[in-house]
Amino acid sequence: MNLLVIALASLAALAVVHGSTFLIGRKLGRYNVVDVAWGVGFIVVAAISAVLGTGDPFRRILLLGLVGLWAGRLSWHMVLKSAGKGEDPRYRQLLGGDFSAGHVLRKIFVIQAAATWFVSLPVQLSATLGPTPTALRPVLIAGVTIWVVGVAFEAVGDHQLRRFKSDPANKGAIMDRGLWAWTRHPNYFGDSCVWWGLWLVSICGWVSLVTALSPVLMTYFLVYATGARLAEKHMAGRPGFTEYCSRTSFFIPAPPRSG
Repeated sequence: MNLLVIALASLAALAVVHGSTFLIGRKLGRYNVVDVAWGVGFIVVAAISAVLGTGDPFRRILLLGLVGLWAGRLSWHMVLKSAGKGEDPRYRQLLGGDFSAGHVLRKIFVIQAAATWFVSLPVQLSATLGPTPTALRPVLIAGVTIWVVGVAFEAVGDHQLRRFKSDPANKGAIMDRGLWAWTRHPNYFGDSCVWWGLWLVSICGWVSLVTALSPVLMTYFLVYATGARLAEKHMAGRPGFTEYCSRTSFFIPAPPRSG
């Protein structure tokens, strides 16, 4: 019953967050503002789970803190990234030229709200369960460690890319330095690590395994649906990109190969 309350409250809150963001996007004339709402939605769900949950207080607060730090940084990064710019080519392609309200809501906002709710199920379920058993504490520690690695890859990768693009001498060049020499998508890889780490933190018994599809779905989004593969479609044909791909791992970091 507690999980049902959290799940329904989370759905209602996400409807408000993404509905409001749609109206803001409609006014601005660009819908990439949903990228800001992506992080905000996770913070809202984690807060609802922490407040309404009747499970272990320590894990509820821990998950709220981990989700809040990750999502807060991501949302602020997206604010800076999209400020003063037009529509993201990914969303322009996804909409296929149809910018009617119903089409935009279905193709972008409803899907992202539903994905946020589903991906955050480990946080919701964990808020209803008892303390982490002693035997599973190493799993919790491993989860926090993977989360730290993920946030580091995201934050450092985004910072390196932002500095690279801020230099006029790099205009039109392919970013192939720092973490970007080890993986073509350090930010997406980091995002995936964050959610696998959060899933491990949420585990406190066999019942927790039912939420394993949540990080799987997040990883699918990051690699295929709206992440790495789609980004590379827009980069295909750029000078130096094919050579960059030939020596740099696609997703999982690995030492650069010889050119």
